[in-house]
Amino acid sequence: MAILQVQNLAKTFDGLKAVDDVSFDIQQGSITALIGPNGSGKTTVFNLVTGFVRPDHGEVFLKGNRITRSEPHKIARMGIGRTFQTIRLFPQVSVLENVLLALSDHKSESLWAAVARTKAMLNEEESNREKAIEFLRLVGLEEQKNRPAGNLSHGQRNRLELARVLATGAELLLLDEPTAGLFPQAIMEALKVIKEVRDRGKTVLFIAHDMKVVMGIAEQIIVLNHGKKIAEGTPEQIQKNDAVVEAYLGRRRRIAT
Repeated sequence: MAILQVQNLAKTFDGLKAVDDVSFDIQQGSITALIGPNGSGKTTVFNLVTGFVRPDHGEVFLKGNRITRSEPHKIARMGIGRTFQTIRLFPQVSVLENVLLALSDHKSESLWAAVARTKAMLNEEESNREKAIEFLRLVGLEEQKNRPAGNLSHGQRNRLELARVLATGAELLLLDEPTAGLFPQAIMEALKVIKEVRDRGKTVLFIAHDMKVVMGIAEQIIVLNHGKKIAEGTPEQIQKNDAVVEAYLGRRRRIAT
């Protein structure tokens, strides 16, 4: 069953076709990679799906519901969470508070509840704290919960951003370069977390340049070049695809993994 359907999506910037008639489906519970050379349109596709950029034409459906041209905050509430290449944390507050700020469950919030510290509000605060700690435990940051987020390493910041996306309750996670700039051990830890997230019922679509990462975790791969989709298939199929190899290497040779 497809959780996301992208149909004939297109976007032009100043006469340049950044995304050119791209279509694909993302199956629920899958891990899918969106790859391609620099400038191939990968991040623009993410921006179009999440509402940060309006398409010239084409449609996007989430669980069969049309979300094309919806505002980003509405798309987030519908169930799509997203990370960015540039990590966007609140560096002065704690790791735990960063996750608490992302939690979508604030049913008891009101001026009266805040002033009177009602029992309902106190219970909700405790429940949210437990949820936040569980997300931090999942990404391996529970022991860092009281540290300022700005003091984390690059790899830890990546994992904190993933915890914040999980805290929104999103079913579909769009991860933009989740392993970029990480050391080999940190990459392995990040991939382990992504697999665990999928095993807990989430769907993952991610952008990556590292072919070892892509081939090691993706079940399906979508390849873009000059804004067009040039291939789609399993890692084994993509490795043997001449159009993909030529796009990356400029010649017909198997992609190293």
